[in-house]
Amino acid sequence: MKTIVKYVRSISILLIILFSACSPDEEREGYLIGFSQAMTTDNWRKEMNRSMRIETSLHPELDLEVLDAAGNIQKQIEDINLLIDKKVDVLIVSPIQSAPITPIIEKAMSEGISTIVIDRKIEGSNYTAYVGANNVEVGGNAAKYILSHASHKKGNIIEIKGLAGSSPAYERSLGFRNVINKQTNLKIIGTVQGDWEKHSVEVGLKKILDSTSNVNYIFTHNDRMAQGALEVARKKGLDDNIIFVGVDGLYGPSGGIQLVKDGILSATILYPTGGSEAIRLAKNLLQNEVVEKNNILKTVVIDSVNVDIMQNQFNKLNQQQTDIEEQQAIIREQITSYNTQNSLIQLMAFLLFLLLILALYSIYLLIRVKRGKRSLEIINKKIVVQRNQIENFAKQLRKTNETKINFFTALSHEFKTPLTLITSSVESLSKAKDQDLDNYKYETRLIMNNSKRLLRLINELLDFRKLETRSFVIKPSRTNIYEFFKSIFHDFKTEAAINSIDMDLKCTNKELELYIDRNMMDKVFFNLLSNALKFTPKNGKISVRIEESSDPKKINIYVKDSGIGIPSGEQERIFDPYFQATNNLKPGSGMGLYLTREFVKLHGGTVSLRSKKGTEFCVSLLEGTEHLKDYIISQDEPLKYEKLETHIDSLYPQAVMKDLPGVLDNELNILLIEDNLDLANLIQRNFHKEYNLHHSDGTDAIEKALDIVPDAIICDLNLPDKSGFEICKELKNDLRTSHIPVIILTALNDEESRIKALRSGADFYITKPFNLEVLKQSVVSVLYNREKLRYYYTNRINEIEDNKLNTSEQEFLKQLNEVIDKNLQDQNFSVEELSNIFNISRVHLYRKVKAMLGLTVNEYINSQRLAKGKYLLEDTNLNVSEIAYSVGYSSPGYFSTSFKNKYGLTPKKFRDSKEPLKDSV
Repeated sequence: MKTIVKYVRSISILLIILFSACSPDEEREGYLIGFSQAMTTDNWRKEMNRSMRIETSLHPELDLEVLDAAGNIQKQIEDINLLIDKKVDVLIVSPIQSAPITPIIEKAMSEGISTIVIDRKIEGSNYTAYVGANNVEVGGNAAKYILSHASHKKGNIIEIKGLAGSSPAYERSLGFRNVINKQTNLKIIGTVQGDWEKHSVEVGLKKILDSTSNVNYIFTHNDRMAQGALEVARKKGLDDNIIFVGVDGLYGPSGGIQLVKDGILSATILYPTGGSEAIRLAKNLLQNEVVEKNNILKTVVIDSVNVDIMQNQFNKLNQQQTDIEEQQAIIREQITSYNTQNSLIQLMAFLLFLLLILALYSIYLLIRVKRGKRSLEIINKKIVVQRNQIENFAKQLRKTNETKINFFTALSHEFKTPLTLITSSVESLSKAKDQDLDNYKYETRLIMNNSKRLLRLINELLDFRKLETRSFVIKPSRTNIYEFFKSIFHDFKTEAAINSIDMDLKCTNKELELYIDRNMMDKVFFNLLSNALKFTPKNGKISVRIEESSDPKKINIYVKDSGIGIPSGEQERIFDPYFQATNNLKPGSGMGLYLTREFVKLHGGTVSLRSKKGTEFCVSLLEGTEHLKDYIISQDEPLKYEKLETHIDSLYPQAVMKDLPGVLDNELNILLIEDNLDLANLIQRNFHKEYNLHHSDGTDAIEKALDIVPDAIICDLNLPDKSGFEICKELKNDLRTSHIPVIILTALNDEESRIKALRSGADFYITKPFNLEVLKQSVVSVLYNREKLRYYYTNRINEIEDNKLNTSEQEFLKQLNEVIDKNLQDQNFSVEELSNIFNISRVHLYRKVKAMLGLTVNEYINSQRLAKGKYLLEDTNLNVSEIAYSVGYSSPGYFSTSFKNKYGLTPKKFRDSKEPLKDSV
């Protein structure tokens, strides 16, 4: 018995020794990373610390020790010395200032400690690696944003710098000024030296704003100083007039992204913290991997266009980080549970001497750990999938943005052509001296047609918006579909005849009736017919069939043309908003077919197409009212279709190029290359007395140029066959025509098009809408310049006096009065409309009128209204109310008050007294 007890005691002691030897070492084996943080007074620094801790938690072999210098350089030096004394494996430093920290970092390097510099640089390059964004690029991006916002307008800028001596402050200022100093319209009028904190900008910025209020932009080196600048500007009442641009783009309730979303900042430049990247870099160094010396983080401009996307991405990333932290907590719980269970097993083995059970239990625990590891791998795979989804979403977003940009470019062209015709016709009418009734009729028809064209474009935009917001409510009424379509069909007969296009309408049952919203379906059929007409060549054919489908209670309407067709790979996207086929060389908004499909859908119908040689659209509509039970249906008798405000004249130019009597003995010939016949006819009417004008729609431009060899060429860019760039380049490269000056007349007003035109050899570049006098003088200028060259080469003289053209402010006032008189009865006529008519900004119009008249624009408009009212009181029998409304006042009371304030008497007393009036203005 004693032997057994002795044996058991020996086994117990042995097990205790074995378990003690096998117990986990309390001291953790791994690597220590030391981080000297400059300060943690702002959220950006806190986010950097947080991202470092999260990344460190993903690597069990790493430990992170963070020391906060609290913005004190001496303390940061002491902290770094402390970390050097601890023999950290990797040292990470975010310097407060470059010069003071450089020696201590060089000390760490000399002792063999790999050193990573983050955010701010030191002097020289004696460090292992640098992590941070390109601050020169950050400053440059801020300047480019301001430049894109300013366009060609002049603007004054205040720059608020970060802490003096820090590399981000120096580099951001350098990048910003490198871009701004190249601009002639932008000027940096003041600089404030801050220290990254909100309160540091108050004194310096207030001093500048006290000296001038003409500030358009404020660029601050971080978002906190931007908030401080906004508060100073708000106290001065200037915050609504200034665009604020910051740096950091931090995520969170008070971060830069939220400030942009709330409209406090116009934009912020994303400046990544680089915390997680620095830890990964440290890990690579510890694994003896080769790393890049300078690890530059990507940055991006965050403004109202992409702020929601960025915020959503950060929300997802933040959620993923939270998930990772939760998983780490679960792992720690599992490890704790494992240690506890292992201790229990050891205790049970010590008490029961059941080594087999202990082995089996250990296997069980090992299986659990493997399962936990597998779960982590699955989670990591999900994170990778989510990251890829975010990247794909970003690519799709960029593609969508490019599509929208192309759409607005095309839409701009669509607007500018009718605007050109309208403004030029108004200009021509205002300068006409004779009583040429035919000319007046032509000009007014041109204005009316292009006004309708503009109205249709605007209606398309409004319809698109209603569809996007799902605010359309259809109003179905019983309609004879044949009579309805025939009336729309008739509108296109004239245009078809001009182009020798055969149009045919057939219907199997002319008594067919459908319940439709006539306004919507008018736009549907008009879009289909106008597209067919637009893309069908001369001597082509358009046929329309209205048939009862084999499917009961369904009517099919087919619109077929013999045009260019739609590429097979693009037919699925032809109904997408903004989309235009690649073989479509004609301008358009890209919304017509989208609206067509959506309007038909609202009626419970479908639209389909077939396209090989030509294109055939099929609109299928349901009979009866079952599919329209959610709408109020008019049961009136089907009326004869009354034309809605949709006319062929409002969409396409119908003018025919007329042969006007010109100066036939004039030796000067002008070739006009323009596919819009209305515009070509207008230019011909204004040029025929001075020049022999020849016209080409672009298809035979080169042939006509070679045949005529004109003295000058006026050329559009968007042409049906070749672009204006190609025509210009071909003419300039041909020795026979290389001497001919070319004036580009186009709706494209972007810098890229201007540069491309000049590279193609263009002499002048004029954008629509344009002034006819400008075009005339441009022709005079290019002809005169050519004459000077000819004179020079003939006579070998050295100087030729410049031709000077005088401008008159009286002409501006005359036009201003004409516009105001024309809109005097319009109560809603505003300064914005007036500035749009003169094609200048509201600010520039205000300053011009103020400088010339001493009155604001509103005061001058009101003065004109009252002067007209005074005249009507003196010379007509209209009552006060009639006069008030006729001069644009919303109420007789307001008119009477304004009249008395200006002339000292009420309108009634003035009419009764007929006494001379004092003028208070």
